[in-house]
Amino acid sequence: MFTIFRNAFSRYRGQILGWGISLGALCLYMARFYNTIAAQKEEYLKLIDSFPKEMFAFFGTGEALEMFTPSGFLNIEFFSYMPIIIGIFAILAGSGMLAGDEESGTMDLILAHPVSRAVLFAGRLLAFLIATIGILVINWVGFLIGLPGSGLGLNALEVGRPFISLFAQLMLYGTMALVLSMLLPSRRMAAMTSGILMIASFFITALARLDENLETIAKISPMNYYQGGLAINGVKWGWAAGLLGISTLFILIAWWRFEQRDIRVGGEGGWRLPKILRLRKRQVVAGNRV
Repeated sequence: MFTIFRNAFSRYRGQILGWGISLGALCLYMARFYNTIAAQKEEYLKLIDSFPKEMFAFFGTGEALEMFTPSGFLNIEFFSYMPIIIGIFAILAGSGMLAGDEESGTMDLILAHPVSRAVLFAGRLLAFLIATIGILVINWVGFLIGLPGSGLGLNALEVGRPFISLFAQLMLYGTMALVLSMLLPSRRMAAMTSGILMIASFFITALARLDENLETIAKISPMNYYQGGLAINGVKWGWAAGLLGISTLFILIAWWRFEQRDIRVGGEGGWRLPKILRLRKRQVVAGNRV
């Protein structure tokens, strides 16, 4: 299994450095930027007063003053949109974890070696988990570098809490893309479907803060259980555990499906509609004979 993990993890090294360092630099900048915001609080308040309150619905808070607290500032300026930004990585990685090799025509060659499907699945999954954690850790380090003299007044533990909530979101969408890649004809379709669901969840959750008619739908939206920067004040472990529980269910379904399905030797799959139609035709003919 270690060989499978090492090979899969090597594929993620560039993505870990690319996503991690670029967003880590943004974290450092955001930490340093807090002093600028705090020093010009009065000017910003006058500007914010001219904005419609609906703007803040997409940042997880309806109170403009929260922007001038450490948790509110980091939530609005960074964590509010990270599930979408890093979610792109999670979805692409999840959808291509196994289906990518099928479409490139290498999966059958890999399984021709003395390695079981379960070991291959576990090794690839572990590499994805470690890669995601690696990106988040680099982001966290970016904040730690920027904390001294930032005026945020936070410690390493407090800054790390929002990443727990973010990790739960990324796992949900990454494993959703994985299970869909086992059920749908192609990786591209799995990634597209997961992306649509992720964006829909983001907007439904935000709009539900403005329209109470959407509150019922928002209750089944994963983004409704994302704390963002507000987790600095304390993680809602029930929310995180619930999302990770659903992710575990997706993993089990994907593993079962991977064990049962026929491996493609290359290219995208199909819906097998002609086969279904032929079967239906045979049933109709048999019924007419009776």
